[in-house]
Amino acid sequence: MKGNKELLIVLNSLLVDELTAINQYMVHSEMCENWGYRKLHNAIRKQAMDEMHHAEWLIERIIFFEGTPTVSKLNPMKIGKTVSEMISNDNQDELDAIHAYNNAIRLARETDDQGTVDLLTKILKMEEGHVDWAEIQRDQIGQMGIENYLVSQIDSQES
Repeated sequence: MKGNKELLIVLNSLLVDELTAINQYMVHSEMCENWGYRKLHNAIRKQAMDEMHHAEWLIERIIFFEGTPTVSKLNPMKIGKTVSEMISNDNQDELDAIHAYNNAIRLARETDDQGTVDLLTKILKMEEGHVDWAEIQRDQIGQMGIENYLVSQIDSQES
């Protein structure tokens, strides 16, 4: 089925954002693993997996509309040097994603494409969950201090 050209451009732009997020999250996750913050590693890795699903769903939709998914392009990544920087960078990217998804949903509505509205709304809700997670982490850092927060991210079950 031929899709709306403007909407295809937007879907591909969202795909580039998701592919960038996957890579940024994976780097941050592995840095946390290397530093011994297993709980944080697992939480960030889960978010990378969410972003992989988002990319997969966008690719499916683009192909459904007889478009060509843009998978060979990434935006510049913002790799944090500390856990606080990582959380802050990832949170800002998620806030930007929420804005982009809301704009894309508006366009999909204007083009009478309820299927795309439904998909983008599903992804939007997951992105809002990522922002909520980051805000919780930032609140915990503020309340308990970075040192105590980082101690809480070490998996005491590790052998």
